[in-house]
Amino acid sequence: MRYNLMFPMRAVKHWAQWSQGASLGDVAKLVEQAGFDGFSMSEHPYPDREWLARGGHHAFDPFVSLSFAAAATTRIRVMTYILVSGYRSPYLTAKSAASLDLLSGGRFTLGTGAGYLKSEFDALGADFGRRGALLDEAIQAWKATWAGDEHGGPEFGVSDHVALPLPVTPGGPPIWIGGNSAAARRRVVEVADGWMPMAASGEMAAITRAQPLEDIATLAEWIAVVNKRRAELGRGQADVSFVPFEADLLVSGDCEAFCSAVRPQRAAYGDAGVTWITVEPASRSFSDFRTDIDALASQLIHR
Repeated sequence: MRYNLMFPMRAVKHWAQWSQGASLGDVAKLVEQAGFDGFSMSEHPYPDREWLARGGHHAFDPFVSLSFAAAATTRIRVMTYILVSGYRSPYLTAKSAASLDLLSGGRFTLGTGAGYLKSEFDALGADFGRRGALLDEAIQAWKATWAGDEHGGPEFGVSDHVALPLPVTPGGPPIWIGGNSAAARRRVVEVADGWMPMAASGEMAAITRAQPLEDIATLAEWIAVVNKRRAELGRGQADVSFVPFEADLLVSGDCEAFCSAVRPQRAAYGDAGVTWITVEPASRSFSDFRTDIDALASQLIHR
């Protein structure tokens, strides 16, 4: 089992106070030294105030922030968790991803999804209604661009263009798909390298337009079906990153309680097909973050 640290989203709004003079590179370096294998950043370029008031969050620009993280580290993978493809041209995404992959020495994972926050799509002039179909074609365009080829699709097809540099990772950085929908699973089966299903109560599923996911048994069933279909296509098992069901215990900032709850469940998550555990601590400052990382490292990663 590998561990991915999601940067605490609550830190973005109050970064000057939260950081206590530390840089984002210092944050990433601490995470790497603690033994985590991944450092990830979410994306919300222009969320609406109502969503924020209902528990939404701000985020740094993922490519800018992950570049700082990559420059300060040597081993840890940097990940978007998740980048909403429809918010930008696929060729801008391909350029940013190839650049970060090359400059980090092949340590970038492109976690992506169709997105669900319509108000943000509207604010950015993005097409919410066709976001799924556009994501499908965007993935094709990314892969063509990373191979030095042209993409001929109906929406993004171009000719007589090329984007250099190419990524250092053969075929381009790994693509992980976020979400619980049938379309998300299809992408994992057919074109992606990994999956980021999301725990979701019935209420949360209604908000995010996802399917409910409330227990390890259901998670195991979903992963088994995805991997069976991948095998039928001659593809290996997918990487699966998951935020544990016990993550609610982190809301209060109690990493010790979270570790105690997750530790006996690690085998069950592994048997279900989870290959990465993703953790987002609710640290209120960099000092608290250091304490939380120490707890996660000693009580979960190295125990």
